[in-house]
Amino acid sequence: MHERLGVVLSTVTDASVTELVELGVLAEALGYEAALVNEGRGDALAVTQAIAHATSRITVGTNIANIHYRHPYLCAATARAIAEISRGRLMLGLGISHRALLSSLGIDMGDGREALRRYTDYVQRALAGQVARGMMNTPPSPYPVPVYVAGNTVESAAIAGALGDGLMPYLTPRSHLAVLLGAARDAARAAGREPERFACCLSLPTFVAEDVDAARSAARYNLAFFAQLPNYRRQWRRAGFGAAMDELTEVARTGQRRDVAARVPDALVDEVCIVGNAAQCRAQLAAFRAAGVDLPVLAVSPVNEARDAATRRALEALAPRESTEGEHLA
Repeated sequence: MHERLGVVLSTVTDASVTELVELGVLAEALGYEAALVNEGRGDALAVTQAIAHATSRITVGTNIANIHYRHPYLCAATARAIAEISRGRLMLGLGISHRALLSSLGIDMGDGREALRRYTDYVQRALAGQVARGMMNTPPSPYPVPVYVAGNTVESAAIAGALGDGLMPYLTPRSHLAVLLGAARDAARAAGREPERFACCLSLPTFVAEDVDAARSAARYNLAFFAQLPNYRRQWRRAGFGAAMDELTEVARTGQRRDVAARVPDALVDEVCIVGNAAQCRAQLAAFRAAGVDLPVLAVSPVNEARDAATRRALEALAPRESTEGEHLA
């Protein structure tokens, strides 16, 4: 039995599809459970399909696919195809992205949570072959496709619990996970579903280095970027970092990203990231599992090196281990 651990590969970076596929193949060889793809400047489902072609055992999927980029009919059709290609290894993560980012592309988010609810419901029904008639009717997916819903608020977590198979939060402080998972499982129970079968897949910014100070500096710089986005600032406020968010917001008005990074509290880094040498990172992963994360996935960022090299080194350093006799691995 291996530790449950995955990796999320980023289309926000300059990595080519070929490089992302190679990392997915490496993750499979090292015993990782999942290789997931985020959706930034590239097509998460297309890259997921490429990784599915190149692998045979690892779970493939999205973390997350942006619901505003494709019609839910097409999303379900593509998911059905990848599930068939992979012989049932697909997990589909769906999310709403950010209002400012969508606006820059000419996309009106509207009521994001309502859009997420309707989209998730449609995709679930489409995968079951229940959304169209006549020539547009499709058969049910030949393989089950677990659908995970991104959510950093109790309202979005409730959508995940009512409709999805799991929750995919991001940058949620570890101490706040119980709130989101409680809301999701309450919603699952109210919908007549089995809350104990509901799962949590959490993407974790990961900075692996023997120089712990350098790793923490890289983590603060990374969080300084996300601190510019209202969704994450609100989430961190709800988790008890209100004073820090006031200070970061004030600094961001006149300062540069490095000025903001200097004010990111160590406590937030500890609650959100995986930082340090391999032993420290493994201990932090265990803490997230104990907080309710069924499948942690590493979102590796470099510490004074190239991203591809950092990702390969982190995958090797943190490769899932087999359990020892009597040891329970979430």
